[in-house]
Amino acid sequence: MDYKEEDYLMLSGIQHYAFCRRQWALIHIEKQWEENVRTVEGNLVHQRVHDKLFDEKRKNILISRGMPIYSASLGASGECDVVEFHKCKEGVALFGKEGLYEVIPIEYKKGKEKEEDVDVLQLAAQAMCLEEMLCCRIPVGYLYYHEVRRRAEVLINEELRKKVKDMFAEMHEMFERRHTPKVKRAKRCNACSLKNVCLPQLSSGGSVREYINRTIGEEDV
Repeated sequence: MDYKEEDYLMLSGIQHYAFCRRQWALIHIEKQWEENVRTVEGNLVHQRVHDKLFDEKRKNILISRGMPIYSASLGASGECDVVEFHKCKEGVALFGKEGLYEVIPIEYKKGKEKEEDVDVLQLAAQAMCLEEMLCCRIPVGYLYYHEVRRRAEVLINEELRKKVKDMFAEMHEMFERRHTPKVKRAKRCNACSLKNVCLPQLSSGGSVREYINRTIGEEDV
């Protein structure tokens, strides 16, 4: 099944969804957002990556920054921090370039490697978009962590691809129903940029919008 372009979700949302379904719904359905130190630092890292030249060449490597990507099968669109095209004997042809190239997506993150797979899922989704756009196979990508200043290799295997597909299917279903899940308190809540918006005390039901409407209604009585 292919999604219509107007139904595409933000590709980066899979990271929010994997971290917390409620956080994803608050951001992408209810349009709630708050900055904290972590989100500001993350934005600065990405700005530094994208502020450089859009295209760059280093010997047999072409580097594209902020490359727009999409996937009709996932129903998602976004952009890659960096995509490296390595000249090789077997690969994809690029318009206006001689030879064939291996495609390698690289996602930049602040901090260091996480125990959870939220960053890995986002990178895998980017690889799947590039595969669909360029008609190629991408077996590996990299996560660059700013704090430790090194790349972590990620194998884009079938298990990871299936998890990405299943998550986007869930996200589309939840988005179509405009459903915001109830809060599930966990240790990760302390690091969430939306902890002052999420309102864990509302776990008994409803969305933040419904709570606000009820509160306003009570005050008017």
